[in-house]
Amino acid sequence: MAIKEFTNKLILGDNLEKLKDFDNESIDLIYLDPPFFSNRNYEVIWGDDGEVRSFQDRWAGGMNHYIEWLKERVEQMHRLLKPSGSIFLHCDWHANTYIRCEILDNIFGDENFRGEIIWQRTNAHNDAKKKLAVLKDTIWYYSKSENIVYNPIYGTLTEKYTDDFYKYDDKDGKGLYSLGDLTNTRPGGYNYEYKGYMPNTNGWRCPIETMQQWDNEGLIYFPKTKAGRLRIKRFLSNSRGNLLGDVWTDIINVQGASKERIGYPTQKPEALLQRIIEMTSNEGDIVLDPFVGGGTTVVVADKLKRKWIGIDQSVAAIKVSDLRLKNQQGQLFSEPYELHLHTYNYNLLRNQNAFEFETFIIEKFGGIANPKQRNDLGLDGKMPDNTPIQVKRSDNIGRNVIDSIKLNVSE
Repeated sequence: MAIKEFTNKLILGDNLEKLKDFDNESIDLIYLDPPFFSNRNYEVIWGDDGEVRSFQDRWAGGMNHYIEWLKERVEQMHRLLKPSGSIFLHCDWHANTYIRCEILDNIFGDENFRGEIIWQRTNAHNDAKKKLAVLKDTIWYYSKSENIVYNPIYGTLTEKYTDDFYKYDDKDGKGLYSLGDLTNTRPGGYNYEYKGYMPNTNGWRCPIETMQQWDNEGLIYFPKTKAGRLRIKRFLSNSRGNLLGDVWTDIINVQGASKERIGYPTQKPEALLQRIIEMTSNEGDIVLDPFVGGGTTVVVADKLKRKWIGIDQSVAAIKVSDLRLKNQQGQLFSEPYELHLHTYNYNLLRNQNAFEFETFIIEKFGGIANPKQRNDLGLDGKMPDNTPIQVKRSDNIGRNVIDSIKLNVSE
């Protein structure tokens, strides 16, 4: 699928097959939050047949099978990612080590490892009295090459931090400020006298022209004695916050009373995706989420004026994502998108092999086809609760058909 005339896309289907439709090196940023290798019942969220089949595929052979299932999808994502692109894979303790060593290092190369983001998503509850509480998720961050898009990120300053570091106020209306060093941290700085003040042996960290500009702007702090050190004033009002590293504790999980909450058990907060998208992409870039779930990634990408693609095998997930996107259509930032659902060729299905047709229909209803193809008494398959299924391709279905299967079932 070409990206030249790009329109945002929300796609229903198996991401392994759908990803194959896109061009090489066409995506700027990928975020994926695949189903964790954890408790089985917790993993089935929507309960529709697409999700159940995917769930059964992942768990069929334990950890090794799960890793192979995920690996072939990440291989496609590597193909799609631009050389300047980045990928973020969200996981938890059950499989994070396997995912890094057996998938990401092998596909992207350990030289393109950019970080292990630790997101503290919750605080300890009462069960922490009996065991060590799990409070975090892991988000593996890799790139396609060294030349990547990266925008530094800043966290909100806490009240304690501002009280500790912004202690000074000249009472001139400019507000609180902290003091920063103007001398160089290592040898090789600029050596000159400024208004009778001398640097240390390493020199000043800026040329005299910059020093004069800062002085004219009222940003230089002059000690009372010439033996003191010149400092630069850093005003709280100009602060963007603290530069953040790989431990994120300032974004809380979606709470019960949150306006964001949609009832999706593994829903991620919009602030988390906003940080990732702003950090490693620019406006107009294409963001891909191949496990779109409740739609948070594409909703945030839309708000941030990025282009986007969301894929999910669950009909319910696509419906929820579609609804969230529709709710913000008409906003200044929002752009049109295409909704790609399953389409079938009626004539092709009608005229295919009879037993293939039966199996296709039964599986679409979440059932299991009867391997016995002849003398099956009309019982072509069954639902998981053993409800019988009979498939008819003829145009004339009468009472006799219903009576026949009823008789066979009762026997």
